[in-house]
Amino acid sequence: MKDTRRTRVVLGALIVTALAMITVDYRGGEHSPLSGLRDVGATVFGPVERASASVVRPVGDTFDAVTDAPGERRRADRLERENQRLREQLRAGRLDQDRSAQLRQLLGTAGTGGYKIRAAQVISAGQGFEDTVTIDVGSRAGIRPDMTVMSAQGLVGRVTRVGPATATVLLATDQTSSIGSRLEDSKEIGIVQGRGRRGLGNGGTPLRFQLLDAAAPMRVGQRVVTLGSQGERPYVPGVPIGVVERIDNSSGGLTRTAYIRPFVRFTSLDVVAVVVAPPRRDPGDAVLPPKPTPPPSPSPAPSGKPSGKPSPGATPSGDPGKARPRGTKSPATRPTAED
Repeated sequence: MKDTRRTRVVLGALIVTALAMITVDYRGGEHSPLSGLRDVGATVFGPVERASASVVRPVGDTFDAVTDAPGERRRADRLERENQRLREQLRAGRLDQDRSAQLRQLLGTAGTGGYKIRAAQVISAGQGFEDTVTIDVGSRAGIRPDMTVMSAQGLVGRVTRVGPATATVLLATDQTSSIGSRLEDSKEIGIVQGRGRRGLGNGGTPLRFQLLDAAAPMRVGQRVVTLGSQGERPYVPGVPIGVVERIDNSSGGLTRTAYIRPFVRFTSLDVVAVVVAPPRRDPGDAVLPPKPTPPPSPSPAPSGKPSGKPSPGATPSGDPGKARPRGTKSPATRPTAED
């Protein structure tokens, strides 16, 4: 088709006519004079439009899916990272709550004993032959070798090696550990020794207590605290150690041996404290937890036996068949002038 003057005039006229019809139809709304023509057009071209849409729409959707795939993948990865971050925050919040509770309990224990402490967290456990753990404070925080380490429940051990930001703690369960100790109430002294890791599992007792006086009384359930060291190093006095669980009653030795169940669970250490300054005076047994209240004893069942109290008419001998006649005098009664 050649681009002639006549063709351009016809095309312009058709465009003007179409614009005029669109304007008239738009302004007329529902009462447009061209509504009939619009219905005829919809009837004629509607099927063609639906057929073409059914062919074109899948192609368009596929094209959109292909072009949007990288963006959707990035969005899914971003949501996954956000979910992971929220889960980590929730887990950290729970850990913080638990550690905050441990720290409050630890501060209460230290306050009762009068210890000045530096809180720390166990970050690793030793893998060698020694029973050790590593804590996240060191010489920059004022930590020195031979300082007592405790938890809210009791004695953990002592500091052996110190770095700028970490320190190594020798646990009380180590075989080389030897702690001066004393029994509550009786104040009898002895030595608590570690038995190594073999005492940490399978219901074993990781601590052994040797009472220096073999004749001194000792009973199961009696508790043991630290005696204290010269210069308050490596152990300060009054830190709870454990409870006597079993006593070796073999005779013939110069000492008596008992096995101690420690207050501290050495397999789940988390928040601990290093005692950086000893108490002004020995706290004695003040740091020990309160003893459990014994269960109430059952009340005796009522019995049907007589109380044994003599009846009003009974003789002093308690024989109910020999009542003293009224008006007679008791043999122990001294006669008066009126008698």
